[in-house]
Amino acid sequence: MEIKVLKNIMHANQQLAEENRKFFKERNIVAVNVMASPGAGKTSTILKVIEALRDKVNICVVEGDIASSIDAEKIDKLGISVVQINTGGGCHLDANMIRTVADDLKLEENSILFIENVGNLVCPSSFDLGEGIKLVIASVPEGHDKPFKYTSMFQEADVIILNKMDLMPYIDFDRDSFYKGIRALNETVPVFEISCKTGEGLPAFVEWLGNKVK
Repeated sequence: MEIKVLKNIMHANQQLAEENRKFFKERNIVAVNVMASPGAGKTSTILKVIEALRDKVNICVVEGDIASSIDAEKIDKLGISVVQINTGGGCHLDANMIRTVADDLKLEENSILFIENVGNLVCPSSFDLGEGIKLVIASVPEGHDKPFKYTSMFQEADVIILNKMDLMPYIDFDRDSFYKGIRALNETVPVFEISCKTGEGLPAFVEWLGNKVK
């Protein structure tokens, strides 16, 4: 019976995700599901993209956290339409949450919607939100073993960012091992090495994402 209930939950979520995906596609909204461990740089990356693209394309943000609105407040100060979702202990966002808040956002056609998921590398990979792009952010201080430990997350990624490259000289990070783990799961996924602190690598990622909005 427990397995049946779980299947029912996943099926219902997938149906709503497909409705979300149709909604976004009809309006040419590039919905980006941003997934990472806490502290990897989800919000920092979103803020940098906003800085680079806000004069060229409309950007909206959904902020997912267990509690607080700290990150949403940072985005709101920039004049960007943002909605906070607090899960109250839940480890991920789901398609129904995104559907519920869609009307509260200023979602124009030909825009980017960042959905910052709850910080962890397990639960978010199992729940489709209807996004067009699954963005996984890893960071140098986390270590090079994350693709080996969290296979589902990296296997499903449409694009991967390796953040905090400015710390590479000070961290025992094996870049070759990191890429070996990724390519064993996802042979063609683009990987961008960036630093939100120094700006290294950000223009290439911004250009890649900007080209997704037609």
